Amino acid sequence: MKAPTPSVSLTRPPLTLSVAGFVSSFDRFAVSPMLVLIAADLGVPLSAAVAAASGYYLAYGLTQPLWGLLSDRFGRVSVMRWALFGAALAGLASALMPMLGTLVVARVVTGACFGAVIPTGLTYVGDTVEPSVRQRALTDLMAAAALGTALATGLGGVVAGLVDWRVAFTVPAVCALACALSLRTLPEPPRHENAGNGVLGHLGAVLGQRWALLVFALAFTEGAIMLGVMPFLAPALQHTGLAAAVAGLSITAYGLGLWGFAKLVKHLSGRWSAPLLMVVGGAQLCAGFAIVAVHVSVPVVVVTALLLGGGWSFLHSSLQTWATSVVPEARGTTIAFFACALFVGSAVASWAAGPLAQDGRYGLLFGLAAGAAIPLTAVAALTRRRYGALRPEPPRPE
Repeated sequence: MKAPTPSVSLTRPPLTLSVAGFVSSFDRFAVSPMLVLIAADLGVPLSAAVAAASGYYLAYGLTQPLWGLLSDRFGRVSVMRWALFGAALAGLASALMPMLGTLVVARVVTGACFGAVIPTGLTYVGDTVEPSVRQRALTDLMAAAALGTALATGLGGVVAGLVDWRVAFTVPAVCALACALSLRTLPEPPRHENAGNGVLGHLGAVLGQRWALLVFALAFTEGAIMLGVMPFLAPALQHTGLAAAVAGLSITAYGLGLWGFAKLVKHLSGRWSAPLLMVVGGAQLCAGFAIVAVHVSVPVVVVTALLLGGGWSFLHSSLQTWATSVVPEARGTTIAFFACALFVGSAVASWAAGPLAQDGRYGLLFGLAAGAAIPLTAVAALTRRRYGALRPEPPRPE
C-alpha cells in the first residue's frame, strides 16, 4: 500500500533524515584521521593509503547527478533507502578488507552510496516544507551533519587508535542499516507532474534554466574557497612543527562552530533576508582566512575554524535554500548538480593549492581565499536580491 503524501506545511525535517545526515557526515570525515593507522596496519606507504580517502571523496561528488536524476524519476525515499542499504554493506565490507586495493574499492562504493543521503534529504525538505520556513528546516539538517563532522574529526582517530580502525568503519555501517529500515515509514512526497519526462527531460529543465546555472557557478566557487582551502589548515599547523594529532583536534572547532551557527541561522532566517545572511556568511569566510594568512598558530586556527563554520552556516545554507527553488519540477536533479559543482570546485582548488602548500606558502594561499570570498559574497547577495525581486517569496512567519 502506498504511503500517504505529506503536507507541504512541515516545518522541520523528519528525525530520521537528520540522523542519516549525521551518519553520512561522520563516515565521510572519519577516515582522514585514520590514514596513518591504516597504512601501518596494511603495511603500505601513507601516500598509498590516501587513496582510501580520495577515492571515497571522488565517488561521493561525481555520483551526485546520478542520485538526483534517480530521485526525480523514482522518488526521494526509495533512493535514500537503497543507497543506505548499499552504504551499510560496503561499509561492513570496508571493515573486513585485508588489502589496500580491496579496501579502496569498498570505500569508493561506500562514498558513492553515502553521496545520495544529504542531497536527497535536502530535496525532500524542498518538496515538503513551505518556502517561507525552508531555510530553518535546512539548517536542522546542516546542524546534524555538522555534529557528525565534529565528532568524526575529533574522535575518528582516537577510536581507531584505542580500539581498531575497522571499528570506525563498522559503526556508521550499522547505523546506515538502521536508518534505511527506519525510512520505510517516511511518506514519499508527491512527484511533480513532469516527473515522467525521463532523464533527458530533467536535464533539459535544469541546464536550460539560467538561474540554476548561476547557483551552480556560485556553489563551485564556494566549494573552491571553503572546501578546497580549509583542509590545508592542519598541514599549516604541522608546518610550524605541531604534532598531527593536535593539529587535527584544532580543526574540530569547525564542526562545533558549524553546529552552533546553524542554530543561529535557523533563528535569524525568519527575520533576515537571504542576501543579508549571505553577506554575513561571506564576511566570516573572508575574516577567517584573512587572520590565518597573517599568522598560523593553534589559537588563530581555532578562531578561523569557528569563523569558517559560521560562514558556511550563513552562506551555504542560503545557497542551498536558493537551489531548492530554482527548478522545482526537477528539484532532485538541481540539488545533485549543486552538490556536484560544490565538490568539483573543492577538488580543483585543492589541486591548484598543492604547489603553494608544498612550498610552505600558506600565508599566500589563505590570503587568496580571503580575497576570493569578497566577489563571491557580492555576486551571491546581489543576484539573490535580483532573483527575489523577480520571484517574490511568501510572507515570512512572525
